[in-house]
Amino acid sequence: MAKRAAFEIAGQTIEPGNRATVALDIGRLYTHTHLELVAEVIHGRKDGPVLLVCAAIHGDELNGVEICRQLMKRQALERLRGTLIIVPVVNIFGFLHHSRYMPDRRDLNRCFPGSERGSMGARFANCFVKEVLHKSSHVIDLHTGAVHRSNLPQVRANLDDPVVRQMAESFGAPVMLNAALRDGSLRGCADDAGIPLILYEAGEALRFNDYAIKTGLAGVINVMRDLQMLPPVRRKNKILCEEARTSGWVRAELDGTCRFIAQLGQRVKVGDQLATIASPFSPQEQSVLAPWAGIIIGRNNIPLVNEGDALFHVARFETLGGAERSVEAFRETLGDTEYAFDQTEALPENSG
Repeated sequence: MAKRAAFEIAGQTIEPGNRATVALDIGRLYTHTHLELVAEVIHGRKDGPVLLVCAAIHGDELNGVEICRQLMKRQALERLRGTLIIVPVVNIFGFLHHSRYMPDRRDLNRCFPGSERGSMGARFANCFVKEVLHKSSHVIDLHTGAVHRSNLPQVRANLDDPVVRQMAESFGAPVMLNAALRDGSLRGCADDAGIPLILYEAGEALRFNDYAIKTGLAGVINVMRDLQMLPPVRRKNKILCEEARTSGWVRAELDGTCRFIAQLGQRVKVGDQLATIASPFSPQEQSVLAPWAGIIIGRNNIPLVNEGDALFHVARFETLGGAERSVEAFRETLGDTEYAFDQTEALPENSG
């Protein structure tokens, strides 16, 4: 049998059965500080897919960073088929500054495919696409909710693509959402290049959530097994993913302080009370009611709200009972429901 070819990336050559840390110099700030894109590349001895796992395109989304770190130390990677590219922090500037954005306040996930002569975000995106994305055959992009917003573990993808759907189903999150492609996003860029990509969302920005991390790590490994990059195992409890074709945000109809009642993962019916909003200077309060039936997959966490603020993200399912059973099975697998969905651990002060 012929020896597998070496893997070429960013000017480095990685022989079969080896791994290497690759650093790409993207540019410099006005302080002459270098910004680098760092990837860990594991090149298996046997042929297989080239899977890219990346996190922190938004620099304040940290659960994916920890998922990547834990993935890199898995002993099972010694038996890897194909090639695994892990980029724990795409937006290193935002990561260092606890920020979602690039130095010019651009959202990196609206800069793809980028350009060589554009803004810092455009040049970062251009380098990532040419040197990393186009080397890949499949992609898992790891995200969390925004600041003060928590997401139920979920996969967002173009579920009309059969390869993408298979990846989403094998990941094993309780909910998969058929989400439209957005201009400038990594997902849209990958779709244009014919590279199947799924996006995992769980938890809240600037917070670690053990259950979001545990679910994400298991999901990545599940996809790798489904792609035959790792040896298969028999699952004791397979979580069925329920598909949502549409979703929407329930918004505040007035200003005030909000007392949240409904929780992540909760099934709601039309007219169910989700929260109450009151003026801090009045005993009067107004109920926030569910305008449609569904499962809560995202929730605001800050009780100070203005009229129009998004409060609850509710997904609609063709079979709501099946979605509820999927979420319940997920809860039972993880353990403590309340901790799993509604509480987070603050990032330690010295964790960078």
